[in-house]
Order: sequence, then C-alpha cells, then structure tokens
Amino acid sequence: MHTLIVVAHPIPGSLSHHLAKELRDDLTRLSSGASAEVVDLAAEGFDPRFTARDHAAYRDGGGYPADVIAEQARIERADNLVLMFPVYWWSMPALLKGWVDRVFSNGWAFSYGRATGSTPMMKRLTIHLVPIASGDAEGYARHGYESSLRNQIEHGIIQYCGARLGTTTFVFDSETRHPDSFAPLVRATADAVLAMGLGTVEPLQSALFPE
Repeated sequence: MHTLIVVAHPIPGSLSHHLAKELRDDLTRLSSGASAEVVDLAAEGFDPRFTARDHAAYRDGGGYPADVIAEQARIERADNLVLMFPVYWWSMPALLKGWVDRVFSNGWAFSYGRATGSTPMMKRLTIHLVPIASGDAEGYARHGYESSLRNQIEHGIIQYCGARLGTTTFVFDSETRHPDSFAPLVRATADAVLAMGLGTVEPLQSALFPE
C-alpha cells in the first residue's frame, strides 16, 4: 500500500514539512507493507498557473502538459493521497490549488459531457486532508471556517472526482505549540490511513456519487 503525501509550503523547515516527514515515517514504521513518498511542490518547482494549454486539455479531456502527466502518474501509483498544507485565507495555498486545478483535469479525474454530465474517475483512491492552521479550534468552529473548508475540498473536489473520502485532521495553534506536540495527531492520521487502506475502517461514503 503506497501513500503519496503532497506538501505545499515554500520553507523546508516549516511545520508542514516536519509533519509530512513524521507521517511518512509513522506509516512505514507501523506497517511493513506500507510505503510512503513526500512530494515537495515548492522545491520541485511545480508551476501552478492554469495556462491556455491547460484550458485546452480540460476542454478536450486529454493532451495534458508533460508536468501534469508526471503528477497524474505519481497519483496513479498510490493507494492513498494526503494533502498537507498551511491554511491561507481559510483555504489551501495557491500552489496546491493550482496543482489541483491542473492535475485533477477533465478526462482523468472526472469526465464531463453536455449529454452525460459529470462522471467520477478516481474511485480507487482515498484522499486524506491535513490542514495546518495558526488559529484555534474554537475560533474555527465559531466562525464556520472548518466546515467551510471541509465542504469546499471534501465535497467540491474529493467527492466530485469520486475518490474515497479519508480522514481530515486539522492541526490548530500551529504557531504557538512545539512541533513535537503534534505527534499524537500525526500518529492518529497514520493509523486512519492504514486502517482505511487495509479495509478495517470503511471510507466515508460519497454523497454525490454513491456506489
């Protein structure tokens, strides 16, 4: 079982990268049959700009740029995808949003036709989220930030593409707590990824595209 952990933070020493490496290590330590890979979008220089060529590929359902094909191939080799990112303005950073815009394209993540509507194409993949927030849990709940982010990404992206909805683990108070204090959260995320991957815990059912 292979897990792809995608990180969208420009600073290698950030909490995002620290937790991604911890998650990778926990996954491989807890299960001898598990492998995990951390993808650093910033270090790799991924271009998040949705260009005219991307628009043509989206319209035609194919003919993707080479860098998009490479990202899609990495996802196709994985059983689980973990998106680990700092929360910028109550959503994912532009780097990760551009990655989703370009990679989760028509003809690969879903197919769309005027006569047929949208058909999901990512049913074999389980996607987990680890949003890292500087605010506290109480504030996110009071203002609806957590539910808004979850609805946007869980339903608007993951379930729209038909992927299985994994766990969403918010990391709160990221700028005031010591990085090591988040170890239990990382371990719980690793346990959830492995449990869902092994079938001991069922992924959440898609409300948009039920089996």
